[in-house]
Amino acid sequence: MVCGGFACSKNALCALNVVYMTDVINASWWVMSNNTRDELERSFDCCGLFNLTTLYQQDYAFCTAICKSRSSTCQMCGEKFLKHSDEALKILGGVGLFFSFTEILGVWLAMRFRNQKDPRANPSAFL
Repeated sequence: MVCGGFACSKNALCALNVVYMTDVINASWWVMSNNTRDELERSFDCCGLFNLTTLYQQDYAFCTAICKSRSSTCQMCGEKFLKHSDEALKILGGVGLFFSFTEILGVWLAMRFRNQKDPRANPSAFL
């Protein structure tokens, strides 16, 4: 996975490396029902998950994606899922950075103006 963006988000995004994401996608693919797999293959225009097991040939044989009718080979769904999740994580990292910096700004403003005296108050009053 290629991480981009700022240094803070880069470290957070690189923690989810390709091997971990591949394992998560692979585990969820085999838990899905066949209807869900067919719907994903049609919407992403891909066939099968990864070419890691002999089950890939079964997945590819029953694929109903449009790319299979256009050409003899289709892109694997796992590659498309990895690209899509990488883009989503980059966006999520940017949103996280935005809220982090606004929170730091809020803390700085609170510390800056916390103990200021009210200029309209009576100076001879105790509080």
